[in-house]
This record gives sequence, structure tokens and C-alpha cells, in this order.
Amino acid sequence: MLVDGMPGRSTSAADDADVDGSRSDRFRPIAVWGGLAAALIALVGGELMAAHIQALGPLTSLLRDYAGVPKSATTPWAGFLLALVGVTARARIGALAAAVAIDLIFVLIRTFEGRPFTVGNGPTIALTALVLIAVFRWDGVRRRTALRTIAFGALLIFATKVSEIWLDITAWACPQVLDPYVQLTDRALGNPSWLVGQALDAAGPVATGVVRWVYFELPMAAIVVAAWQLRNVTKARWPRHYLVRTFLTLGLIGPIFYVVFPVVGPILAYGTLGNGFEIADAWPDVVPAQPDSLGPLLFDAITPRNCMPSLHTAWALSLFIHSRRGPLWLRWGGAFWLVCTLIATLGLGAHYGIDLVVGATLCLTVESALRDPDRGWDRARMRIVAAGAAVFGCLLLCIRFLAETLAAHPVPSGAAILGALAALVALFYRTWFANAPERETAAAATR
Repeated sequence: MLVDGMPGRSTSAADDADVDGSRSDRFRPIAVWGGLAAALIALVGGELMAAHIQALGPLTSLLRDYAGVPKSATTPWAGFLLALVGVTARARIGALAAAVAIDLIFVLIRTFEGRPFTVGNGPTIALTALVLIAVFRWDGVRRRTALRTIAFGALLIFATKVSEIWLDITAWACPQVLDPYVQLTDRALGNPSWLVGQALDAAGPVATGVVRWVYFELPMAAIVVAAWQLRNVTKARWPRHYLVRTFLTLGLIGPIFYVVFPVVGPILAYGTLGNGFEIADAWPDVVPAQPDSLGPLLFDAITPRNCMPSLHTAWALSLFIHSRRGPLWLRWGGAFWLVCTLIATLGLGAHYGIDLVVGATLCLTVESALRDPDRGWDRARMRIVAAGAAVFGCLLLCIRFLAETLAAHPVPSGAAILGALAALVALFYRTWFANAPERETAAAATR
């Protein structure tokens, strides 16, 4: 009431809402067509690049999801389940039944022909049918809501296809890797990959199997959290911020650094899977001796350079953060997935410890830029985003140019690295969680 009666205010709140709505309607077609054009360019460009470097292209991989053997059994189902969040219960049941039935038919055909068992054709075909039904048979809010979640599900699938060729591009574009610098820096952290790798070996195959499954099924856990956050979109307004936004942004920004800072991981550079390019067969039993000279390592042209930063860590941390406002089972699930992912990234030899620190820093920075959009870019948001970007950049520079110094002084160096991350975590909590109940109460009072 006080706002409506402010001097110089010529329109009511309802009028402002209409203006905002018209603005969003005006720009929505631009966003939609721009997104479609970007997706098409990425898919076609990825396919052309794949043909150049003789790899599996995103369009070819997508065609296999329709009529061949899907490369991933999880991704089509994850995208499909995310899309179902925005449709009615009746449509959801029908689409799910159709996807299962189609998958069973493909499984029977592959079994009869003696080909490997997998799934994924059903959700891809059902998702395409759902798009056509939403466009041509539904209208109004029902169509807009359905198409929005369908777009997220399709984008998850498309992004996965493009990321696969991007990993091949990193191997083709970066003949040398910087693992010696990262391994040397990791001495300041106590060589955590070697320690966790030994612990996981001692824990036995069951523990290894659990963390390996958690590591590779991270998209399914993300769908559970996202589905909980978007559970009411067919009946109420969309939440202003949700996990899908952070996941996609991390997936867009993070891989850029794979070519800026190419790293293959300890099990490849120092283990048994290096295809003859490894420095030593040492992981996880023996920490390699400090080299007399430090330089990049020439590696093969097929192994992705996808370690720095650890996006598994970034995604698992974002999942954990977004699960904090959920019910008890979701909070415990988010914590379980984060812990198991951290163990897997180190214990399976996929990452060095410093990869996780950089990945966590990236997550906190991106999440701070996206979180609570109604708050705007106030001083607190600018402070934490600037701090996160500074820590992220400083870590990469220190790894590249100060690795020998960090290794020579492990205690103060390790304390500085972990202290910087701890300070960023504390600032993140203070900015977004410490006063959250008061902000929510104040926002509710102004509605």
C-alpha cells in the first residue's frame, strides 16, 4: 500500500505486473529462437568437428538414441524424467508407459539379434512425441509449462551429446597436459588422490562399486533434486532459482578450462591406464618422487583433458546446496551424493586433490551469480562473485607457475589453499544462508 501511494508513481502494482508480463512475452520468442539456433549450431558444428577428427558426432549419437544402440542408458531417461515434471499426472503416466514399452521392444530386438543390453530409445522417442503433442494439442499455460520442462530435458540430452565431442576435441587440441604441475601442487595437500585410492582399495569391491555407481549416476541424483524443486510448476508459479540453472551454467563454463588447463588425472599420468604415455606406474601405491625438472607431459590424442576443474565436484556440491531447503530425506541424499562423489573423484584416480578445490570454487562462484535473482546485484553478491573468481584464477596461476614453491613448503601452502576455500565457503554461507529466514519473512510481508 505504501508503495502504491508513493509520490510520482503513476501506475499501480497490477499495471506493473502487466508491463512486466508484456516485456517477458516480447522477449520470450527471441530467447526461444535464440536457444534453438544455438543448439542447432552446437550440434551441427560438433558433428562437423567429429567428422574432422574421426569421432562420434552429437547428431550421429542422437540418431542412435532413436534407432540404434544409445551411447548412454542414463542420460535419455534423466532428460525424459525432467521433462515429465511439467505435465499433468495423466500425461505423465501415459508418456512413462509409452517410454517403457518402446524400450522393452528395443531390448527384445537387441536380445534376439545378440547385441548388448541397454536402454534409452524409449524415453528419446517418447520425449519427441511429447513435444509434438504439447505444440499441436495443448495451449495456454499448460503448453508453456510443458514446453519449458521439455526444453530442459532436451537440453540435458543435447548438452551431453555436445560435451562428448568437446572431450574428444580437448584431446585433439591439447597434445600436452599439465599433470606434473598439478601432482606437484598436490603435495601441499598431502597427495589426497594417493591416500584415498589406497583407502578405497583396502575397503574392498563393495565400497568401490558404491562410489563408482554414485560417480557415474550423478545426473539421476540431480533429476531427483530438480524434480522436487519443480514439483508444483503445473499448479503454481515457477521457483526463481533451481538446480537445473546451476547445472547447465557449470556445464557451459567449466569445460572451457579443459583446453586452458589440460589435465588427464593420476590414474592416466601416473597409473596403469596411460597407454605408454604415463610418467610412472605409481598410482595409488607410491607417490612419485619430485622431478628434477618440471614441464608439460606429451600425451595421447584420445584421452579427454577433463580434470581441471573437477566438474563432478562442482555439480555434486551444487546438488548438495540445493538439497538444503528440502525434506530430511533429500538433505541426507544430497550429503551422501556429495561425500561419495568426493571419494570417487579421488579414489578412482580420476582427479587430483587440487582439482576438487578448484571445482568447488567454481561452483560457489557460479551459484552466487545465479542465486536469489530478486535480490539483484547488491554489494554482497558482487563481493562473493569477485572473491570466488579471484580465488579460482589465483589457484590456476599458482598451480602453473608456483608448483615447485608450493611443494617445497607444503604446510603453509596447503593451509593457504584450504584456508582460501574455507573463507569462500564461510562467505557463501553468510551471504545466502545465515540470514535467509529473515529475508524470506521480509519478502513475504511485502507481498
